Amino acid sequence: MPNLHAPSLILASTSAYRRALLERLAVPFTAEAPGVDEQRGTDEAPVDLAIRLAQEKARAVAARHPGAVVIGSDQVATTPDGRILGKPGTVERAVEQLMAASGRAVQFLTAVAVVRSDGEVETYTDCTTAVFRTLDEDEVRRYVLLDRPLDCAGSFRSEALGAVLLERVDNQDPTALIGLPLVWLAGALRRAGIDPLRARS
Repeated sequence: MPNLHAPSLILASTSAYRRALLERLAVPFTAEAPGVDEQRGTDEAPVDLAIRLAQEKARAVAARHPGAVVIGSDQVATTPDGRILGKPGTVERAVEQLMAASGRAVQFLTAVAVVRSDGEVETYTDCTTAVFRTLDEDEVRRYVLLDRPLDCAGSFRSEALGAVLLERVDNQDPTALIGLPLVWLAGALRRAGIDPLRARS
């Protein structure tokens, strides 16, 4: 039977990808924009950037909703030489990023922070390595026009047509590459008093 005493759950994100992933757990939740500045700090390492933003997003929303459980997340894609591949925003930027990833192993660092109802914060970072095959610009342009990954870190959508760009993916949780590692998150929610197996009506 559902747990009527579980705290309310808020996703500190307006990402359609993260909302769709969290819906898989069948836990009632609301989503709210965190309103956090996502600028990278001077000399900030990619993993530190992802963790900081995930925590800041979760804490910003938690401050507005005392007693709720809040999930914040951020993803940073980085090439072997340390270059960060952010959300491209434009077709040309997406093409440029994917050509930079051609034939290389790109790390996708997905950080998640869960603020519990007592204010304690639990944080986790998944590291997924996506190995891109050697690409030519013509096929990259066709991909970008078809899949429109302009709002995705690294300029590709693994859950859609982006799979055709890859040789392999190395990770522990396939949902992390999409934007939210559900294997870890399900455990964190249980520890925060929200059990997906007891939340169904």
